[in-house]
Amino acid sequence: MIAWVMYDIEIDKSRTKVAKLCKQAGLYRVQFSVFLGTLDANQKDTLQLQIENLIDEETDSVYIFPMSKSELQATVLLGKAFDKKLVTDEVKALFL
Repeated sequence: MIAWVMYDIEIDKSRTKVAKLCKQAGLYRVQFSVFLGTLDANQKDTLQLQIENLIDEETDSVYIFPMSKSELQATVLLGKAFDKKLVTDEVKALFL
């Protein structure tokens, strides 16, 4: 599934760790507190549990929104936006 992860986290250390988890999960940073990419159900659940252990549920907010491929293609990008081609369900490999 394609997923958006958006957050507002007060403590710098926790916010940095959440960003690192999103990157490790293969998500692409769209804005400072917004990531987008492809996750399978297990990856989404794992990321959710990891984030839950880092945040303060009284002060922090984290949203994980699933999105279909057609919904992503229908999004409107204005200004300096991300490249929709970077977010796909395809498996990509880099050979060195």
